[in-house]
Amino acid sequence: MLPTIEQLLVLQDRDRRLLRLKAELDTVPGQRQALQSKAARTQAVFEEVKKQFGQIESDRRRLELEVDSMKQRIAKLQVEQQGTRSNDQYKAFQHQIETTQAEISKLEDQQLALMEQGEAAAREVAAASKTASAQKAESDSALADLATREANMRRERDEVGADRAKLGEAIDPTQLVRYDRILKNRGESVVVGVTNTVCGGCHMKLPMQTFLETKAQVNVTCCPNCGRILYFTSDMQPRPGDIPE
Repeated sequence: MLPTIEQLLVLQDRDRRLLRLKAELDTVPGQRQALQSKAARTQAVFEEVKKQFGQIESDRRRLELEVDSMKQRIAKLQVEQQGTRSNDQYKAFQHQIETTQAEISKLEDQQLALMEQGEAAAREVAAASKTASAQKAESDSALADLATREANMRRERDEVGADRAKLGEAIDPTQLVRYDRILKNRGESVVVGVTNTVCGGCHMKLPMQTFLETKAQVNVTCCPNCGRILYFTSDMQPRPGDIPE
């Protein structure tokens, strides 16, 4: 195998690693956002349940104040009732007292319903709080692991990138320019083998001249169809009937 081809294959290995690292690093922001969103959703559920519980408690306290106010009103009416000498006024006070007592009874029924709702809501708050705390702990741990993995990938990327640059300095500039152009246009498969006289990149059968030049390993040859750089090794001998015409 030509030394230049060997150099380019090593360079290609570094580029493939760099491309894989870049692809993985590109997914990190999305993974981080997904973990943060998952924790935020459970926290939002907890906040909503807590808000509902707070509203129930607020309504219950309001009813308590209304009941207390009505009881004070009844006490005042009773004092005024005892002080009247008019039978009609006495009956009027009694009607107001009974009406207020009926209103109190209705409010107390509402209080009881709210107390039951509050107990159920308190259980939901406790459960939602537990879920939110557990999810936050899980997300925080996953985020820490992701940050560590990201840092390792960035360090590896920098190391491989430095190695790649050093390898590139030792390659013939003309071949390096050709290689970089193909890498940009064709992706990570730049230097490909010839299997059964077929280009390992575009999988098209090679013309006889191209195949023989590649097999001879005298000069760097490229596929006339896709432009990729070709190489040939002894284990790539074509099968009978596969020799190009």
